Amino acid sequence: MSDEANRAAFLELQGRMIETTGKLKQVQMQMRSKETDKKRAFLTLEELQQLSDDTNTYKSIGKAFVLEPKSAMIKEQEQKMQDSEAAIASLQTSKDYIEKQISEVENNLRELLAQDPGLARQIMSMTV
Repeated sequence: MSDEANRAAFLELQGRMIETTGKLKQVQMQMRSKETDKKRAFLTLEELQQLSDDTNTYKSIGKAFVLEPKSAMIKEQEQKMQDSEAAIASLQTSKDYIEKQISEVENNLRELLAQDPGLARQIMSMTV
């Protein structure tokens, strides 16, 4: 390939790497958020289960508190945990796919730089 074609290929791979890395960070952030939601639901569920069945429980809706049966609150927290677990599993699949994409782009970059040592020297001489 010509020097200009190699440079264009490098810039394309670099752009894909930046884009894919951004997607990975976003998925990781969503996973952390879902883990937090799951943990909060688990802790709330633990506290609810310690209460006697005749205890009044209140659900926060905005700035208001509404009386809810304990059983409804328990079901809601269990559902939140299940939803979070499903979302985490889905996000893990996405994360694995994105990590594979990143490794493919890294391999393509290595191959490109191995093919054209001049391009590698140009990149190393660039100042950021």
